[in-house]
Amino acid sequence: MSRLRFALLNAAHDGEHTRRNFRREFDADLAEFDATDAHLPDHTDFDGVVITGSRSSVYWDEPWIPQLVDYVAEAADDGVPVLGVCYGHQVLAEALGGRVAGMDGFELGYSTVTHRGDELFADVPEEFTVFTSHGDAVVDLPPGATLLAENEHGVHAFREGHCWGVQFHPEYDMETARDVADGKRERLGDARVDGVLADVTPEAFESACEAKSIFDNFVAYARDVKRDREATAAADD
Repeated sequence: MSRLRFALLNAAHDGEHTRRNFRREFDADLAEFDATDAHLPDHTDFDGVVITGSRSSVYWDEPWIPQLVDYVAEAADDGVPVLGVCYGHQVLAEALGGRVAGMDGFELGYSTVTHRGDELFADVPEEFTVFTSHGDAVVDLPPGATLLAENEHGVHAFREGHCWGVQFHPEYDMETARDVADGKRERLGDARVDGVLADVTPEAFESACEAKSIFDNFVAYARDVKRDREATAAADD
C-alpha cells in the first residue's frame, strides 16, 4: 500500500507552530492548504482530512469560514476520514449539522478530560491530561454523533461515522503551549496567564503526551479505510 496522503487544512493565522506540530505527529504525507486565505482543495481525493486550530470563531462573518465548513462537509459526505482539532473540531461539528457557541469563560492550560472509549482513544487512559485553549465550544452535537470525551467545560470529543473532533490540542509541544498562553494576556490578564505558564512543565507535558496516540490511531483507521476501498475496487474489476 502506498503512503497515506492527508489534506492539512491550516486555519491558524500564524501557522509556524501549527505546521511543525502536525507534520511531526502524522505518519503520512500532508498536502497543506491555507484555509484562512480560502486556499482549499478542489477535490476530496485524499486518505484523510485534518483541520487545525485557529484564533477565529466558526460563527464570525469572514468569507473563508463557510467555504471551509462546506469543504469539510463535502469530504465527510464522500466518506473521507476527518479529524478536527480545537477550531477544526468546531468546524467539523458545524459541517455535520451541530452548533458552536461562545463559552461564559475561557479554558486555558493543562486540563483533565474523561473519554468514554473509542478506537481513536485506544491506549489513552480514561482520564487524561491535555492542553486546552478555547473560548468556544460545541453546544449541540451533530445528528447521529456520539459524545466521546468531556470535562466541566463541555464537549471535548465526538464521532460521527468516519469523522472525529477533539477540542483539546494533543499536537502541542511545550514551546507552543507557552506561546499560546502568553498570547492570551490581553484577554485573560497577567495573573491567570502567569499561572498557566507556571504549569507548563516537563512533567505536565509528558503526561499530556499520552493523548498523542490519537494521531497514530487516526492514521491506522484511515489506512484500514483505504485498504477496504482498494479491495472493493479490485473485486469489482
